Amino acid sequence: MTTPSLLAHRLPPWLAHVLRAQRGPVPWNAVFRGALAAAPLLVSVLAERPTAGVPAALGAMLAGINDRPGSRRASVARLGLPALAGSAGLLLGSMIAAAVGDGRSLVVLPVVFGLLGLAAGALSSTGPVASACGTQVLVAVVIGAGMPLPEPGPLRALLFLAGAGWLLLLRLLLPSPGRLGTGPYRLDGEREAVAAVYEAVARLLEAAGGPGARVGRAALSAALDHAQDALAGPRLRRYASSSAERRLHARYAAAFPLAEAATALAWAGDPLPARIVEGPRRLAAAVRTGESCGPVPAPAPTDPGLRALDKALLHAASAFDGTGGTGPGRRGARSPASVPGRAWGAAGREYGLRVALCCATSTVLAQWLHHEHWYWLPATTVFLVKPDLGPLASRVVCRAVGTVAGAAAFGVLALLVSGPFPLVASVALCGALLPVATRHFAAQTTVVTVLVLSLVLLGGEPPASWGRVVESLLACATVLLVGHLPLPGRGHTVRAALDTAVGAAHRYLVHVLDTPEDHSGRGALRRDAYRSLAAARTAIDLSSAELPPVARHSAGSESVAGAVERLIDTTTACAVQLDHRAAELPRPHAEMLAAQLSELDRSWAAPAR
Repeated sequence: MTTPSLLAHRLPPWLAHVLRAQRGPVPWNAVFRGALAAAPLLVSVLAERPTAGVPAALGAMLAGINDRPGSRRASVARLGLPALAGSAGLLLGSMIAAAVGDGRSLVVLPVVFGLLGLAAGALSSTGPVASACGTQVLVAVVIGAGMPLPEPGPLRALLFLAGAGWLLLLRLLLPSPGRLGTGPYRLDGEREAVAAVYEAVARLLEAAGGPGARVGRAALSAALDHAQDALAGPRLRRYASSSAERRLHARYAAAFPLAEAATALAWAGDPLPARIVEGPRRLAAAVRTGESCGPVPAPAPTDPGLRALDKALLHAASAFDGTGGTGPGRRGARSPASVPGRAWGAAGREYGLRVALCCATSTVLAQWLHHEHWYWLPATTVFLVKPDLGPLASRVVCRAVGTVAGAAAFGVLALLVSGPFPLVASVALCGALLPVATRHFAAQTTVVTVLVLSLVLLGGEPPASWGRVVESLLACATVLLVGHLPLPGRGHTVRAALDTAVGAAHRYLVHVLDTPEDHSGRGALRRDAYRSLAAARTAIDLSSAELPPVARHSAGSESVAGAVERLIDTTTACAVQLDHRAAELPRPHAEMLAAQLSELDRSWAAPAR
C-alpha cells in the first residue's frame, strides 16, 4: 500500500474522499474543444461587445462541465438538455429581476428561489442528465436575476444557448484524434464503448477464482451500462440508419451471452486457463478496427459454464461476420412518463427540500449583506448542494480550497496583465483545463473560479476576488448547516435505491425460473438488476462517507447490497445451468438460491427497523 493510500485509509471517510481523484488518460479531444469554446467570446470582444460574450461563455462553461467521454449521440442529451434548461433559467431570471426591481428583496426572491429549488432539486434526483438540468436552471435563474448585463433577457438566453450549442457542435463534428477505427468517425465513441465490454469480459475471465473477480464483475457491469447508454442516445429514426451502426448493435448484442457466461464462471470460483481470454480480446480488437475477428479460440466445453462460453464465442464470431441484429430489449427501462412520480417520491422530496432551503437561505443572506452583485453566493450554493460531486463535507472542503486557490491565481493574473484579450485567453485556457479538472472537485472549483472572475471583469463588474472568497465560504457554511439539519426523509435516497435494486433482482430471478428460454428478456432484466445494484452502491458509498450524523442513516445498507449482488450472480449461474441441462435446476443451486433469498429478507428488514 502506498503512503497516500495508507494515509487515506487512516483518515475519516469524509476526509479521505478529499484526497481521492479520478484517474485516466488526458482527454485531448475534450481539451481542444474546451479551448475552442471561447471563440464566441473572442468574437464579441472583437466586435466591441464583450458583455454579449459573457452569457455565451457561461453556456459553454456549463456544457464543458458535462462534456464527458462517450458517444456523440449520447452527448446530444447530456449537453443539449441542460443547455436548454439553463437558457430557460436565464430568461426566467431576467423576468424575475424586472418584476422585483433594483431594491433589496428579503422575502420575494428567497421565496421564489426556494420554490424553484424545491422543483429542480426533486427533478435532479431522477438521474444524471436531470441533475445537470436542475443545476443549470437554478444557476442560470440566479445569474439572470442578479448579474447586471446590458443585453435584454431574451437575448441573454439565446447567447447562452449559442455558447452551449457551439461546444455541442464541436463535440458532434470534430473527429477523435488518433482514432483506430476504419468506420465513420461519428461512431468512435460507440465503438470504443462496445470494445470495452469485450475487454471487461476478458478481465473478468482472467480474474475468475481470485480476489479480483468481484471487482471484475462490477467493471463488466459498468462497461455494459456505458455501452448501452452510448448506443441508445437520441435519434431521428427509430432504428439504426446505417450498416455500420447495425453491425455495431449486433456486436453489442453478441456480448450479452459472453457476459452471462463469464459471470457464471466467476461465480463458480475456479481459476480458468490463461488462453481463455484470447477470444474476447480478439473480438474487442475487431470492434475497434472494424475488421474481421478471424478464428476465435474456444475453451474445452467440460461443464455448463464453459459450454455457455464456447457457445457465446461462436455466436459472437458469427455476429461479427453478419450485418444485421439489434441490441437486447430494453424491458424494465424507465420511461419519461415515470419521471414526475420518481421526482416526488420520498428521495426526491427530501433532496428538493434541502435544495430549497439552501437556495432560500443563501439568497436571504446575500440580500441582507448587500443587494449589488449578490448572485455569487446563491449560485455557489446551488453547485455545492449537488450530491453528484461527493459527500457534503468533502465537497465543502474542496470548494473552499479551490475558491481560495482560484482567487489567488486570478489576483496574480490581474496584476500582470490588463485589457480584454488576456481575459479571453484566460477563459480559453480554463476551458481547456476543465475536462481534466473535473476529476477532482477542488481542481474544478479552481478552474471555474478563474474563468468566472474573468467573465465578471469582462462584464463590467469590479473583480473583487477576495469578496468572492468570503461569499463562497458563507455558501459553504450554509450548505454544511442545512445539509445536517434533521429534516424528515433523511436516508430515503439510500432506501429508495436499495428498494429499486431488490425489486429488479426479484424480477430477474422470477423470469429465469419461469421462462428460461426467453434470452432477450432475460438479458434486459439482468442489465436492469446490475444497473440498479450499481446505483444503490453509489448511493451507499456517498452516504457512508458523510459526517457521522448523516452516515449513520446508511448503517446496514452494505449488507443488503451484498445480498442483492450474491442473489443476482447466483441467478445468472442458474440461468446458464438451465440453458445447458434442459431440466430443472440442480439441487445445490436451488438450495443456494433459497438461502440467499432468506439472507436478503433478513438484511432488508434490519435497516428498516
